[in-house]
Amino acid sequence: MSNPKLKRRSFLKLGVASAVVLAVGGGAIALMKPGLIDGKLSPAARAVMAKVGQAMLVGTLPSDPKALHASTDALLLRIDALLSGLPTFATAELDQLLGLLASAPGRRFLVGLSSSWDVATTTEVGAALQSMSASSTELRMQAYQGLHDVVCASYFSGEESWAVLAYPGPMAV
Repeated sequence: MSNPKLKRRSFLKLGVASAVVLAVGGGAIALMKPGLIDGKLSPAARAVMAKVGQAMLVGTLPSDPKALHASTDALLLRIDALLSGLPTFATAELDQLLGLLASAPGRRFLVGLSSSWDVATTTEVGAALQSMSASSTELRMQAYQGLHDVVCASYFSGEESWAVLAYPGPMAV
């Protein structure tokens, strides 16, 4: 007869070992493929944030492909501007997160997205992000919240997004 405590210990040890491997592996991947270069989104991080932004802002972005591309480019420029004003620790954390998300293992295990960022549909990315936001894993929820905050703060700081909110703009003083 097997001992239930032994099974539980083995399971806990496996969980701790898996977390350590993911953290070390993710750190190594982030070093090899940085999320930020000179304080701005790297090309790989731009691909991640473009898809994440399009999925999070579905319904607020234009549907015309040219206009969508222009809106996405404007969003990425505002994200770069946001990054320049963040404290060093926050920039370092975003660098690690984006480096990890740009890697296939990070995309699969943290986001739950099997398709690469360049071929994933907005629907696939949206479902993966929804899964992150409702996850019981603290790391996935925190990663989602960080992405959400960066996308929303950057998007809604642009004048072209104010119409979505029916915001007339700041009052003259």
